[in-house]
Amino acid sequence: MKINTPRLALYTALVLITGLLLGPFGWLILTALKAPDELAALPIRWLPENFQWHNFGDAWDFINYLGYARNSLIIATIYAVTVTIASAWVGFGFARLSAPGKRPMFGLLLSTMMLPQIITLIPTYLVFARLGMVNTYWPWVLWGLSGAPFLIFLFRQFFVGMPRELEEAAIVDGCSYTGIFFRIFLPQSWPAIAASLVISFGWTWGDFIAPTLLLSQDKTTLAVILTTAYRDAAGNPLNNLVAAGAVMYVLPPLLLFLVAQRGFVAGISTSGLK
Repeated sequence: MKINTPRLALYTALVLITGLLLGPFGWLILTALKAPDELAALPIRWLPENFQWHNFGDAWDFINYLGYARNSLIIATIYAVTVTIASAWVGFGFARLSAPGKRPMFGLLLSTMMLPQIITLIPTYLVFARLGMVNTYWPWVLWGLSGAPFLIFLFRQFFVGMPRELEEAAIVDGCSYTGIFFRIFLPQSWPAIAASLVISFGWTWGDFIAPTLLLSQDKTTLAVILTTAYRDAAGNPLNNLVAAGAVMYVLPPLLLFLVAQRGFVAGISTSGLK
């Protein structure tokens, strides 16, 4: 049997890289299954002596886990849906419409991706505070409706590759550009939509700064509460419960990706092709 050395080397490298990437998540699961004394043991105990499955139930009951998860889900869903529609609409304009200065405007839009979030932190809070939107979900609605530069670029690249004949046939039939977008281009762009939903949902689900800045304790998200709530009476962190809560925390975006992974991969891989 002849061994394909290059293919074997490739598969070996992929397995090693996969193990390296999954290593932190595996360590998180092991931490969630340990007793508190095992976390402080030296030398390090790689495997728990007895798997503490009750840590997941304790983490769930220690805080109002379902309530904070619901807050995170509401915010992430609102933002993911609104930013996907808004970014698709703007990307359609950049891809299919002609206007003076379109290229410089698109370049300016892409340049905003280089701005760190921390720069706009104080102005963002002041704007929403004066509008009376602090401790509400309206900031995420407005953020979504304003679109996201990366997602606009994603949809623009996807729409550029669609045949011009579809658009011309619709115009001949008397369809407006709004109708062309909603009836032809948007239904055909499910790979880009899936990629946008997964990416934007992950952004918001894992965001720590905005909920800390704009939401009160009862309306905050899991990303915030996981870092502050799991403490004993003396204020010491309960790391095994933090790990158990974190394992449950990653499940919703992971499930969303597994459901939409085919469209996500197709959207990312075809967005740069003509």
